[in-house]
Amino acid sequence: MNGHGHGHAQGHGQHHGHAHGVAEDADRRWLGIALGLIAGFMAVEVVVGLLVGSLALLSDAAHMLTDAASIVLALVAMRLAARPARGGFTYGLKRAEILSAQANGITLLLLAAWLAYEAVRRLVSPPEVEGGPVLVTALAGVVVNIGAAWCLSRANRTSLNVEGAFQHVLNDLYAFIGTAVAGLVVLLTGFARADAIATLVVVGLMLKAGCGLVRDSGRIFLEAAPAGLDPDEVGDRLAAHDAVTEVHDLHIWAITSGQPALSAHVLVEPGGDCHAVRRDLEHLLASDYGLTHTTLQVDHVPAELLVVGGGPGDRGDTAAGHCGESHGPVHHAGPHGH
Repeated sequence: MNGHGHGHAQGHGQHHGHAHGVAEDADRRWLGIALGLIAGFMAVEVVVGLLVGSLALLSDAAHMLTDAASIVLALVAMRLAARPARGGFTYGLKRAEILSAQANGITLLLLAAWLAYEAVRRLVSPPEVEGGPVLVTALAGVVVNIGAAWCLSRANRTSLNVEGAFQHVLNDLYAFIGTAVAGLVVLLTGFARADAIATLVVVGLMLKAGCGLVRDSGRIFLEAAPAGLDPDEVGDRLAAHDAVTEVHDLHIWAITSGQPALSAHVLVEPGGDCHAVRRDLEHLLASDYGLTHTTLQVDHVPAELLVVGGGPGDRGDTAAGHCGESHGPVHHAGPHGH
């Protein structure tokens, strides 16, 4: 029972029943409708913004361009993610959506920087702005974004791309409300700087959305544990099993958004039932942490490693004794550091 392939092969037998991302044709219709609404209105907004000289309208159009791009990339990522794993791509192309999400987040940040510069410049020297067309176009944008947001809310938002597009459309909705207020202020008072102030509000929303996408996609690329899941807590729970002597080489990561995975090396006391321990731990991970894509390598710990230079019950450094190179903290029953 001390071969390294023992628990590894068993762990793969429990992969049934969990989702592997967005299906190829799932939600395509809802995303397509939202894309049509956004792209059509974006073209109108650019024309009106150029005619009346409104930076707020142009900034909203730029934000809507990133929304449209995020939906297009989500549609492409759905198709790529549905391709089966083959060759060197042992997970398939499931992280295509993470690549597009990160690209979308970076684009948001770059656009926000440019619009902030333009807004500050117009605060210093405000151009003439026609409040009426700005107000009418912004109110129309509110209606369009409500429709697009509703469509995206019907889609599968476990995808980082779909959720990112949904959040962008919501931000656009808030931005259009701000632009409408700016247009009303310009129309009633002639205060042209209201347009630039509304642009800065849009910039703030873009920075928030862009940073969120870059942060979330970066965590997946860096193989970080999913947010809200503490690997030390999981390791301690596994090590608390009566027959488990130690848990090390514990790794928790996300294959793509909504698909966490775990692997670990579990050492069982001599005479313990490795098969039963593996089943118990897999049930614990699935029921308490939602971790169903797991690979557990379960081995018996050699008796000579249980006591190393200490009294009865002192496990010693079993990870170092059993493995050539152990990665990460070691978990076992009783007080211990991480």
